[in-house]
Amino acid sequence: MALIKPQTPFPDAQFPVAGVDSLADLLTTLNEPAPPARRWAARNLAAFTEAVPDLLAALMQETDASVREALLISLTEIGNAEAVAGLVECLRKEDVVLRNAAIDAMRSLPGAVAPIMKNLLTDPDADVRIFSVNILESLRHPDVEQWLIDVIGQDPHVNVCATAVDLLGEVGSSKACTALEALRSRFPDEPYIEFATRLALTRIREA
Repeated sequence: MALIKPQTPFPDAQFPVAGVDSLADLLTTLNEPAPPARRWAARNLAAFTEAVPDLLAALMQETDASVREALLISLTEIGNAEAVAGLVECLRKEDVVLRNAAIDAMRSLPGAVAPIMKNLLTDPDADVRIFSVNILESLRHPDVEQWLIDVIGQDPHVNVCATAVDLLGEVGSSKACTALEALRSRFPDEPYIEFATRLALTRIREA
């Protein structure tokens, strides 16, 4: 009977697997041509907080979806301020898939994201402000409603306010009603703002 060769974790990776678990070895493996090898290294680097810069650098250039997912999982597990700062930079990229993945990752880190949320919601880039409102959708934090109220009371960009109103209709309370009414006055010629604020007020009052 023919012998069956044991499978390695990375069948297309041309290097020995045994003992490859030090930071230096994992960082070397993170640059391997084979995606399974990079994925394995990315997941194991979650044990090393000092690997955050390397994980972020790899994330910015990774094209394989499974490896990118592994990088994001490890960054989320580390979840320190440096990791979150790197995820914020992903919000500024043109890569839609990367941006959405960063949003999902940040939603799972309320403790690390909350301290920078006010800065994100006042970022000079309106798109970053919109993405930040999207992060609030699943960010389990007691200040979410107040952050949204501040947005619709202060943000000059109609699309940012519209995104915030949509979410306020889901998470808002009577506390938000005054700000919603005021928003209609700030954008009297915007049909969507009129529609969205009316809908949000109706939902809040009927809840």
